[in-house]
Amino acid sequence: MQRFKTADRLRGLAVAAITHAWMGTLDYHAADYDDTTDPVLPNFHGPNLYLFWHEYLPFMFYLRGHCDVAFLVGLHRDAEWIAQAARYMGFQTVRGSSTRGGMKALRTVIKSGGMNLAITPDGPRGPRRHLETGAVYLASRLGIPLVPVGLGYSSPWRVRRAWDQFAVPKPYSRARAVFGPRFHVAPDLDRDGLARVGENLRLALECVTATAEQWANSNARMARQRPLRREGVFRTRKIGRAA
Repeated sequence: MQRFKTADRLRGLAVAAITHAWMGTLDYHAADYDDTTDPVLPNFHGPNLYLFWHEYLPFMFYLRGHCDVAFLVGLHRDAEWIAQAARYMGFQTVRGSSTRGGMKALRTVIKSGGMNLAITPDGPRGPRRHLETGAVYLASRLGIPLVPVGLGYSSPWRVRRAWDQFAVPKPYSRARAVFGPRFHVAPDLDRDGLARVGENLRLALECVTATAEQWANSNARMARQRPLRREGVFRTRKIGRAA
């Protein structure tokens, strides 16, 4: 067991180092529907639950470490090295899901320090760009709004055999983010209510993603455009495991 833990830590460290080196070459800009959703902005209001598609995971891994953001990471065996990589990049991690041990831990994390949450709603195994209602369930039960974040690179390589067609940005290419409007979710939604909100949220996430991808490829100027920078420094930070 100790051998597996050591291997996961080393794999996580390697992923974090590669992500930092590769993603650090890109040209980042963002556009916002309002100036209160990005945790690094002076008018930020939170906590929020951020959603973005799994194929763009390194984008947020690189940019928003050390910004009071926690990732919800599943309990499957392969998730451990992802959790280790997230911690090296400056994120807190919560192991579990909306139905398996995650809710209590998430409540503790949010109440202890206003921590934001980040989820890839089609991960970890797809289908691609299919939004599971678990994220809506969490927002409903935790009482925090959802923020869809669209991400895009200019002419990225794609891992076509991967379930999410994972996007690999070319060095020194453009990377663009569009922070969408908040979705405020009513408490204690039933299954039909979760499904309705989930579909509206999926459409919104697809819209801001398409906008970010088109923006990256065209290099046009956007309204409310601003430079996007990595906050903090690349370092190892020991964070306790929520359970």
